[in-house]
Amino acid sequence: MVLKPAPADTGVVFSLLTKAGRQVVVPEPGRVVGTGLATTLGTERAKVSTVEHLLAALVGLEIDNVLVEVDGEEIPILDGSASVYVYLINSAGIKVLERPREVARVRRTLVFEQDGKRVVAKPYNGLKIDYHINFPHPQIGEQSFCFESTPLAFSNRIARARTFGFMKDVEWLQKNGLALGGSLENAVVFDDYGVINPEGLRYDDEMVRHKILDFMGDIAVGSHRLCGHFEVFCSGHDFNNKFMRYLFDNHMEYLEFVTLGGSVSAPACPDPMHVPAGVPAWA
Repeated sequence: MVLKPAPADTGVVFSLLTKAGRQVVVPEPGRVVGTGLATTLGTERAKVSTVEHLLAALVGLEIDNVLVEVDGEEIPILDGSASVYVYLINSAGIKVLERPREVARVRRTLVFEQDGKRVVAKPYNGLKIDYHINFPHPQIGEQSFCFESTPLAFSNRIARARTFGFMKDVEWLQKNGLALGGSLENAVVFDDYGVINPEGLRYDDEMVRHKILDFMGDIAVGSHRLCGHFEVFCSGHDFNNKFMRYLFDNHMEYLEFVTLGGSVSAPACPDPMHVPAGVPAWA
């Protein structure tokens, strides 16, 4: 995968190398074609999976315009978080473009719920996420985390949180030919009693932090970057996408499109080893 700078008003564009040549996929709620183990974007000609961690990094670092060239049908999982993407993007540098950023701001409260899952969207000048999870496991249980997004806050509080799963599910998936690349190097894995990763957790509440990371990636498939206060209860990729489809299908009622400060792009890196002063190097 290669990230390249893109002109203002390009947005995020995936260029996928397939047997039929390069195919372009532009994120939209209706182009989410899979939400099983990750979020998959696609058209009739091409698809790309596990996009949510990269998209979360772009949202967290407030990058609007970028061309993502991918060889294959999956974004690299790396360590199961967004920290490597943050490190590499900051190493390349971020360029402010001379064009106002247009965002979709929640203009009235929306309560979207189904089968015990719920997303409440409220007006807010920024991106704020209150996330709540509840897993019947002794080391998870109920967890909540309130996060107001800025590039520094995302880098320090959310980007390092890894995806997680349960040993019994991993064993079943791999017996059925799924999640074959899954390992303790790219996920937090729980048995019936606790974490089996030798290094343990990066945060006591790493699980709810990763759910915020996933949510940020899943809401990045809209036509515009979202501004609002989102209260999320026990959601996942599938419900996140159902919420996004409903929100943008009814955008006249719930969203207003406004301009903010300058939009940004991720330019090519002149020196891959250079990290700007003050940027944590986690890779």
